[in-house]
Amino acid sequence: MELIWRGFAEAVRLIVTGDPDVLQITWLSLQISGGATLLSLLGGIPAGMALALARFPGRALCVALVNTGMGLPPVVVGLFVSIFLWRSGPLGVLELLYTPTAIVIAQFVIAAPIVMGLTIAAMQQLNPKLRLQLLGLGASRWQLLWLLMREARLPLLAAVMAGFGGVISEVGASMMVGGNIEGLTRNIPTAIALETSKGEFGLGIALGMIMLIVAFTINLLFYYLQEKGRIM
Repeated sequence: MELIWRGFAEAVRLIVTGDPDVLQITWLSLQISGGATLLSLLGGIPAGMALALARFPGRALCVALVNTGMGLPPVVVGLFVSIFLWRSGPLGVLELLYTPTAIVIAQFVIAAPIVMGLTIAAMQQLNPKLRLQLLGLGASRWQLLWLLMREARLPLLAAVMAGFGGVISEVGASMMVGGNIEGLTRNIPTAIALETSKGEFGLGIALGMIMLIVAFTINLLFYYLQEKGRIM
């Protein structure tokens, strides 16, 4: 118990005093995971809507691949992203391995299927007659897509939450493609893993508390938006 109390006391001290390492790691983690989530939304929502609304040969296979990707192990993502970014790999000339950009790419690959899968589910939950009614009222293709997104805005907010939650706490892929380099690619999950292995529980607990606070704040924000959306 004494070890736990010492760890919590040190964690509180680091947070209250604004320890530079804690702030740098936290800021980098938010940048990386926020960027990956944003990219997954920009690509995943349109792709998910296309798979939900369009009918074409091979659609069932595409949906099955998306659903499989929703449960893809992060270490597998890290493996293939590392192969592609390796010096002798297809994208090795870009020299992105062991950079924050490499982590963003890996986290995008993790988050995109989650966003796509939940978008497909959100679109399929809408009344099929709604699409026909909007077309009958003279809505253009872009107006139709926008109105369908507005109608499914609450499930789409859940997709945002799930996408961000899937990458902010991810360790395996980030460690493999980022290398956990101090001051460059060390984010909250990889720093916690490293500090815990070194027995530096104070910093690990501090970063863990910050991650919980970030997750709680974001979930609270989206809950407020969902409740506001129900009222509107």
